[in-house]
Amino acid sequence: MAQSYQLSSKKNVLGQPLEACGLDPLAPVTGFYRDNCCNTGPDDLGVHTVCCIVTEKFLAVSAQLGNDLSTPMPQYGFPGLKPGDRWCVCAARWLQVQQAGAACPVVLEATHEDTLEIVPFEILLQFAVIPETLH
Repeated sequence: MAQSYQLSSKKNVLGQPLEACGLDPLAPVTGFYRDNCCNTGPDDLGVHTVCCIVTEKFLAVSAQLGNDLSTPMPQYGFPGLKPGDRWCVCAARWLQVQQAGAACPVVLEATHEDTLEIVPFEILLQFAVIPETLH
């Protein structure tokens, strides 16, 4: 119970309670802790805190930059992503792909506040999706 409370008390980049990133029960379970939230902690060295909706271009450029998110890796419980999937990506990796011109949409309400230590809020805001457009 303590862990649930601790995770649910986390904030997003808007200073509000962190919302779930993964909402589709048929989609891959996301989050470093596989709890469908972009929670982070001391053991999350990659800082998997950006909730994004991956696009074909994002996946292709990410792979070119050395982070293949499309290929399944069952040994890690990773099914591989396809365009339209929501995923908690590493903040530095998202920024790297954004700088290469291939950023994908970001769900601010589900992006952990620790992201702001790596990605400026102004950049996240440029790629933010409005919650009503997600359903």
